[in-house]
Amino acid sequence: MEKNILVIPGDGIGQEVTKWGKASLEKIADLYGHQFSFDEAIMGHVAIEATGSPLPEDTLNKAKNSDAILFGAIGHAKYDNDPSAKIRPEQGLLKIRKELGLYANLRPILLFDELLDASSLKPEILRGTDILFFRELTGDVYFGEKHKAEDGSFASDLMNYHRYEIERIAVKAFEAARLRSKRLCSVDKANVLETSRLWRDVVQEVSKQYPDVETEHMFIDNAAMQLVKNPRKFDVVLTANLFGDILTDEASQIAGSMGMLASASVGDGTGFFEPIHGSAHDIAGRNIANPLASILSAALMLEISFGLKEEAKAITNAVSDTLKAGYRTTDITNISTSKDYILGTADMGAKVLEAIEAQKQVVQ
Repeated sequence: MEKNILVIPGDGIGQEVTKWGKASLEKIADLYGHQFSFDEAIMGHVAIEATGSPLPEDTLNKAKNSDAILFGAIGHAKYDNDPSAKIRPEQGLLKIRKELGLYANLRPILLFDELLDASSLKPEILRGTDILFFRELTGDVYFGEKHKAEDGSFASDLMNYHRYEIERIAVKAFEAARLRSKRLCSVDKANVLETSRLWRDVVQEVSKQYPDVETEHMFIDNAAMQLVKNPRKFDVVLTANLFGDILTDEASQIAGSMGMLASASVGDGTGFFEPIHGSAHDIAGRNIANPLASILSAALMLEISFGLKEEAKAITNAVSDTLKAGYRTTDITNISTSKDYILGTADMGAKVLEAIEAQKQVVQ
């Protein structure tokens, strides 16, 4: 298989972790006889500093001409502390999602048994959890009209959805539910919001095409509570952009750390694969960031964009084997972790590459 992959490291630790996501793809190509060619581009704060734009035209053109994109993270503390900034790193991310039609964000909450004690939740509550979130990505309040009074006394963000935006991601979620346990929970706030009432109406209509899938509707506040009370209750979760952003970050505690969760943003063309953690400038350059979410994002790319399920499984198994061997980055350690097994970004990435090669040898 020959594929063109664009790597956009972005800001902060994104530049450190994408190195290992890319390295895992290179290892797979070498072991399985694929031809992956790589290009690189800038986005976010580094792009603003270099070009004045969070998403330069050159980056967007490269993205449109690639088969898949491996992304790191964007953001910088200077923008967090300056809400008046007209140009912000996040604008680049929102624009590329819109330009590439990336309307569905898939976030699997993959729980490794070896990390049950890394979560703030009790192991007996977590064990057996397996959730796949479908977060709508190009609508909602993030893309609605924004207004702020010149005197700073008032601001508004328009929350809006079109029927077709809800239908297309609902179909993807129901199709996925059919391949899993045939259970889908749609999360909204239909008791308060008109957009949520439309959301629920459309999901109910789409559900009629999938009579074999058990469909449940839940308000966002209840869903947030149930997610920590009984995460095994959920299988496929379908929700809007804002609610999905919040719920999936909450769900990172199930996996033990944000550094463990990969995601895929897809539409009808080029896929965009990234860890859900941010740029984390406070730890950037210190060689302590967890590279596993970027590596697992590479596995999602192989499976979703390229259909290489065996190769994707080799990476996921390699991550599991590395954790079973006791190796940890600082974000997933506990008091029983031996100091000799606490690794930096580079050493953890290298251990996973060794385990990928071992996986291939087992298959042979």
